[in-house]
Amino acid sequence: MSTKLTRDQIAARVAQDIPEGAYVNLGIGLPTLVANHLPTDREVILHTENGMLGMGPAPAKGEEDYDLINAGKQPVTELPGCSFFHHADSFAMMRGGHLDICVLGAFQVSAQGDLANWHTGAPDAIPAVGGAMDLAIGAKQVFVMMELTTREGQSKLVQACSYPLTGVRCVSRVYTDVAVFDIASDGVTVIDIFGDTTPEQLLSLTGLPLKFAH
Repeated sequence: MSTKLTRDQIAARVAQDIPEGAYVNLGIGLPTLVANHLPTDREVILHTENGMLGMGPAPAKGEEDYDLINAGKQPVTELPGCSFFHHADSFAMMRGGHLDICVLGAFQVSAQGDLANWHTGAPDAIPAVGGAMDLAIGAKQVFVMMELTTREGQSKLVQACSYPLTGVRCVSRVYTDVAVFDIASDGVTVIDIFGDTTPEQLLSLTGLPLKFAH
């Protein structure tokens, strides 16, 4: 699997699947890149749990305003009609099922859609669940955006998570640098493969009984 998507290319692939009029939360880290790839002719309302609705893409270099940041403390921009509100109201939106999609990073996703993205269990790791558990169970759809393998070459899409769970059976789609996977009650289906990756390589790497849409 020598030809892989860059992080920006993964973000662009995620943005492609976000429909007109959707209310979306982008998680800390890799998912924040999605904001920079949403089509300008499509209205998507971005939510951030620190209290903003109508967030725009990252500002141009030199135009950052550090009083205007997302949950990951990165500077963002305002779109026309954006609004600001209390942190508690923001979490009420998340927990109340008012978000159509959240895009989260992950350490592992299981074949059943379980999500592990807050702690690896390593002695020197700093656990950081943040709002992910609220998003995982509150959003109508949970998209995960991650590189398919660890630095050691192990698949992050697994039969069962070995890390502490953030949410159970909550992930509906996984976007990676080599393929896109749909997760449903009847199993995992590969809906997109990138570059020179083959179905046989995905089967071997994940060890899962994958189905293929094409």
